Amino acid sequence: MALTRSLLVAASALLTCSVLLTPACRGEQPASRPAAPASPALGMNLAGPADWSTELPFVDVFRLSRPWISQRQGAGWGKGPELALDEHGWVKKLDEGCYAETPLCTIDGGHYPSGRYTVLYDGQGTLDFWNAALAVSREPGRIAIHVDSSKGALWVRLMKTDPNDCVRNIRVTMPGFEETYRNEPFYPVFLKRWKGVACFRFMDWMHTNGSSVRTWADRPTLQSATYSAKGVPVEVMVDLCNRQQTDAWFCLPHLCDDDYVRSFAKLVKDTLDPKLKVYLEYSNEVWNNMFPQTKYAQQKAAELGIGPKERPWEGGGKYYARRSVEIFRIWEEVFGGTDRLVRVLAWQAANPWWSDNILLPFEDAYRHADALAIAPYVTLCVPEQGAELTADKAAQWSLDQLFQHVETKALPDSLKWIADQKKIADKYGLALIAYEGGQHLVGVAGGENNDALTKLFHKANADPRMGALYTKYLDGWRDAGGGLFCNFSSVGKWSKWGSWGLLQFGDEDESKSPKFVAVRQWAKALGQSVAEPGDG
Repeated sequence: MALTRSLLVAASALLTCSVLLTPACRGEQPASRPAAPASPALGMNLAGPADWSTELPFVDVFRLSRPWISQRQGAGWGKGPELALDEHGWVKKLDEGCYAETPLCTIDGGHYPSGRYTVLYDGQGTLDFWNAALAVSREPGRIAIHVDSSKGALWVRLMKTDPNDCVRNIRVTMPGFEETYRNEPFYPVFLKRWKGVACFRFMDWMHTNGSSVRTWADRPTLQSATYSAKGVPVEVMVDLCNRQQTDAWFCLPHLCDDDYVRSFAKLVKDTLDPKLKVYLEYSNEVWNNMFPQTKYAQQKAAELGIGPKERPWEGGGKYYARRSVEIFRIWEEVFGGTDRLVRVLAWQAANPWWSDNILLPFEDAYRHADALAIAPYVTLCVPEQGAELTADKAAQWSLDQLFQHVETKALPDSLKWIADQKKIADKYGLALIAYEGGQHLVGVAGGENNDALTKLFHKANADPRMGALYTKYLDGWRDAGGGLFCNFSSVGKWSKWGSWGLLQFGDEDESKSPKFVAVRQWAKALGQSVAEPGDG
């Protein structure tokens, strides 16, 4: 998530080039290298898999179920014993007086299809349903349930399972998709909405932030009980890109070993349409202290003696550059070159010093990359307390005052970051691309708990002026020479943590979302074969 995208690594501003031994800091220019082409295009960060996801990418809604919750009859909620799970996450056995359950479609307001769903499963046992779901017919391996989405989530309960033939491979298909879900796993509305997008960034689909995946055996697979535990399998991501004829952007887990990298690369090479490119990034926002991968990079740097001990953040940036290049080389070996690869080095938009002095020159990392990626959000982060703007003060603004501030302060700041980083990208012969971007109106450091501020930001995101702002912003990106721009994000309900989704719900009227309309029209003006607004 982009909860604190604008937070700076404060100590980085104190660093000086005098302690570095890079060519940039000695005043030298990097060796001549032709500038990389950077045609503007719209990409999209897809919302991560979770039971509360409002995007509904799959017709089998069990794919986004929550990992099983253990329950004991008569005990408090979630107070059951630790569950015995197989390698895929299916419950192998239940203790006496215990059961397991999971919610699906935790979406209020009826924003997912009602009707007759089909539950399919293998093994021997008993499944029950509650809240929005009611079983209407049963036969071995198949149950029909009626779902009333106005009641909120539907719950699946595993009441009994045979330890010798446990209930597994549960599928819960939306109305009308029982016969087609195997060959057509994606919800047609989802496919149509994002047709013509140049690239899917799978950062959230891969649960990149804080991922526990280390080895190829750790990865999520097509047999996984749910994709909400470790992320969406690479096979599914490749399938989506092939169907949509859309480039793929993978964010490899920060803990992954070389065998994982090589196995991932081989699978992609063997299955991704050869006409499509692969954007390759090591983890996500390794500069951002809110994520575990940042601490990990700093620890690895200390172990390897990279960077000064008194500035661990500097070592973390250098380790990120080194590990990125190691990953790039493995992919180059597997793919037999770089023609289909876009090797991405990504860092903080608001701090170009890092790009020019640490990220790109360290061990000549720029020579092994194709693009410098940033997230130039139009940023307004409002804390509860501060020397300048506070949540209480901003919450009293009218929409006119808010948009005046954004137009005169936040947008110019973003465009300056873009211009500064473009100069650096040009200096090193790299394309400038955006791994994320969009509006960034959110309360932070306690400001998120100011309900009036949250309400104001939500109103602003639904206001026609937000669409006009996006058009100016994206045109500014284009005019500055920016290339691929991956919007953050696709569909997600707005909350006190931010208003990231272009749409809040998968069944939302696209034509009534100023952000969605502006982004779609911008892509269409670039020649992308997107549908007209409202056709999703």
